[in-house]
Amino acid sequence: MRLLSETNAAVEMHRHGGFSLDFSGIDAALVKSAIQHAQRDLPMSGHEAIAVASLLQFADTLQLNLRAAIKEDADWHGRFMPLSDVILELTINRVLIRSIQQVLDEDGSVKDSASPLLKRSREQVQMLEKRLHELMDKLMRNDESSFLDLSNVNGRWCIKSGMDKLTNLNGLLISSGSGNGNIIEPLAAVPLNDELQRARALVAKAEEDVLLMLTKKMQVDLDETEILLNSIIQLDTINARALYSLSYGGTCPDLLLLEEKSRMLDAETSLSESKISESSNSGGWTLFLPKACHPLLVQQHRLNLRKARKNLSSAAAEIGRRKMRAGRSNKGESEIDLVALKERVAALEGAKPVAVDFFISRETKVLVITGPNTGGKTVCLKTIGLAALMAKSGLYILSAESVRIPWFDSIFADIGDEQSLSQSLSTFSGHLKQISDIQSKSTKKSLVLLDEVGAGTSPLEGAALGMSLLESFANVALLTIATTHHGELKTLKYSAAGFENACMEFDEVNLKPTYKILWGIPAERLGLPGTIVNEARELYGSASAEINELITDMEKYKQELRELQHDSQSYLMLARELHRKLLAAQRRIEEQRISQKNKMFREIAEAAAVARSMLHKRARQFRASQVQRIQPIGVKTSPKSLAAERQESINEESKDLVQRKSTISSEPLKQSSLEEKSELPAVGAMIYVPSLGRKATVLKVDRSKKEIVVQAGNMKLKLKLNEFQT
Repeated sequence: MRLLSETNAAVEMHRHGGFSLDFSGIDAALVKSAIQHAQRDLPMSGHEAIAVASLLQFADTLQLNLRAAIKEDADWHGRFMPLSDVILELTINRVLIRSIQQVLDEDGSVKDSASPLLKRSREQVQMLEKRLHELMDKLMRNDESSFLDLSNVNGRWCIKSGMDKLTNLNGLLISSGSGNGNIIEPLAAVPLNDELQRARALVAKAEEDVLLMLTKKMQVDLDETEILLNSIIQLDTINARALYSLSYGGTCPDLLLLEEKSRMLDAETSLSESKISESSNSGGWTLFLPKACHPLLVQQHRLNLRKARKNLSSAAAEIGRRKMRAGRSNKGESEIDLVALKERVAALEGAKPVAVDFFISRETKVLVITGPNTGGKTVCLKTIGLAALMAKSGLYILSAESVRIPWFDSIFADIGDEQSLSQSLSTFSGHLKQISDIQSKSTKKSLVLLDEVGAGTSPLEGAALGMSLLESFANVALLTIATTHHGELKTLKYSAAGFENACMEFDEVNLKPTYKILWGIPAERLGLPGTIVNEARELYGSASAEINELITDMEKYKQELRELQHDSQSYLMLARELHRKLLAAQRRIEEQRISQKNKMFREIAEAAAVARSMLHKRARQFRASQVQRIQPIGVKTSPKSLAAERQESINEESKDLVQRKSTISSEPLKQSSLEEKSELPAVGAMIYVPSLGRKATVLKVDRSKKEIVVQAGNMKLKLKLNEFQT
């Protein structure tokens, strides 16, 4: 699980695009050598120091990129886990990086500016070499021989004469040999050569001091540097897994632990409200590998396709070059069949490796695969075994959809011919020895792959032994997958629990295998003529034919049962969805009813407030008119007539107010007046509920609260007096 989470994090980094995960510039061997020299207090070499600086620079850049991504979006920290913590916890000696860059060139040589002593020593070496060259040139010009040349022997400048040529130079004979001439160190050059050797020794000592200084700085964080190297090596490994998974289009597997499988079996009867799909739901399978491919077959196909495209491109370029030199002779050049090369590329593009579906249910302990030779049975075994190993190693599985695979503690395989002359083992005994070792080491978490179980002996003995072995592995291993030619093994599915049959499909029209798996029905005719099959059945016995027919019928009924089960699950999900929508509609209706009721109460309250305000205003005007006794000239009005006029005005305005209130909410008031006049219905009476738009039956009447309980279909409601109509 940890390896897969690391691979997922590296894949996310590649998809982010802000990270440079190219580890090719890091020389781990040189960095390890530098660490070992520092541990022994020895100066590291210039190349080792440059390798250390490259490592530290790469880690520093990786850390900066990660911090920038997290600063942009904090969610990236979780998506890059667990690599985020690994990168952020790296300790980087930036002082050492600057020190190495200051004193060393990119090729690892020490700069002249590294130390004053080194600069003086190198200048002295250059001056001495110049003086020696001038001396040698003078000596060679003064000598009469024309076969003299300058030579360097162990750092000392000498003169080399031609083959068997005499020279008048006075000096020390360094070497001589027939056919190679003589090498002489002139006496005048001996003191200069000695001084040059001493100057070079000073240069070497100064360079060593500079490198020792860098080693001392590296020793400050030596343990952290070693941890950094190991972390970068780990990141390189993780990145390699991610690159492989991305380049081959793999799918991240969902590893199923044994404890998780037990919990799933306990909860098997509970239906999930998630997606229910016969082809895409992997929850009901122990092993779910849709459209899986063998990694080596995919790799070989890509190599062949790349080679064919390269040949086509080279041929097209060669044809173009020949057209350019059309006037020249083309004798000896063979014709290029460009059409054939294009057909080869097209054939390879269309002939991709056949993807196979592996769907093994939780109850299956042993899968028996039958089929013809060269039909793909062994490749299926290897595909499953490699998929399990890739998942454990943190690699994506080459599958088209999401993958579910158990976590196997061990994967055992008996594939191929195990005969051995040195151990006196035949094919049959070699297989038995291998299977015996597998049985002794396998556990309840193991995957066992057996190819051609029971082969190498007589059919009856092989079938009996194969049945016994498979029944044994059903109780020992988590999952066993076996291929066989013995037809008796397919009957185990109907005599013991945990067995399943499958066969490799055969194209009866073209008489060749399709390399696809058919589940449930073992291989039977495989394209042979009917007369041959019928004669074989008569020789083998009618019992076997009846068993095969029974198997076919049972598989047919099983498939029909699965289809009915799937339909029932779909209908159940549809009913649940309709029930959920019905409850939502009921809630909306209730909310709308309460909203309308509150709105009506607000309108009545507003109308009453307006009426009170108008009445108070008229009352104040009436009282004011009673106090004022001033009468118009020539007109006499009695107090009674004045009061009558005021009362008539008030009555008219009250009528206007009532009319306005009725226009604001005429329908609710009409309904409420009808409800006040109505009486509570009796139990069993039918009433009309406007909020539901349907009739309901009265179940209970509470006269004290003026409430009734009614039933409308499957719903029971409690209604007030104003919420229904009789």
